[in-house]
Amino acid sequence: MFNLQRPNYVWICSLLLLTMLWAFPVFSAWDFDRLLKLAQQRYAANTVKTVAEMQQLLLGSKTLPEADKLKRINEYINRRFQFVEDQILWNQADYWATPLEMIGKSAGDCEDFAIIKYMALKDTGVSTDKLRLSYVKAKIGGTNSTISQAHMVLTYYSEPDAEPLVLDNLISEIRPASRRPDLTPVFSFNHEGVFAGSGKQPSASIDRLSRWKDVLLRMQADGIDNKE
Repeated sequence: MFNLQRPNYVWICSLLLLTMLWAFPVFSAWDFDRLLKLAQQRYAANTVKTVAEMQQLLLGSKTLPEADKLKRINEYINRRFQFVEDQILWNQADYWATPLEMIGKSAGDCEDFAIIKYMALKDTGVSTDKLRLSYVKAKIGGTNSTISQAHMVLTYYSEPDAEPLVLDNLISEIRPASRRPDLTPVFSFNHEGVFAGSGKQPSASIDRLSRWKDVLLRMQADGIDNKE
C-alpha cells in the first residue's frame, strides 16, 4: 500500500496537473502553474487537489452550452466550499477573498462565492456583460418577513433585456429573479461598471468600488488574468 504522506501527495497532484496541461492546451485566464505553486507555498495539501479540480472543471466546461456551464460551476462551488462569515474566517468585518484564498480556506462568505463563480464562468467563455455581482436585501424567514440582511449573488443575463438568473450559495437551484421574491436588488457590478437597482446600463464606474478593484488586483497577483 502506498504511503501518501504530504510531500508525495503534493507531488502526485502536481504531476496530474501538469499532465492535464499537456493534454488540454486550451487558453485559460487562470495561470494554473502559478496557482499550483502558490497553493503549495501557502496552504495545505488539499488546496493543491482543489486547484487541480478547478482546472478540470473549467477546461471541461469551455465547450458546453452556457446553461450547462452555469449549472455545473454553480453546483460544484456550492458543494465544494462552506459558508463562513468573514469575522470568523478572516477576523475582519468584510473581506473579499480571491478565488485562491477561498480555495485555501475551503470556505467563504456570499461575496466570495459570487466572485469565484464570476471568474470561473468568465474563464469558460461567458461574456462579463452577461454577468453581474449583485447586492440584494434578502428576507429572512420567508417572503412575508420584514427582516432582511445584505447578501450578494451572481446574476446572469442571456440578453441585455432578459430576466436574470440567480446563482446563490444559499439555494443551489438556479432560478429566474421572479422566483426569488425574497431578494430585492440594491445595485450590481461587473467589469463594465456599477448598475443601480435593476438598471440595464452602468450608472457609475467601478472606481467607486474600492473592494472590487482591490480584489481584482490581488487576483492578478495570484495568477488569474481578470481583464475584460
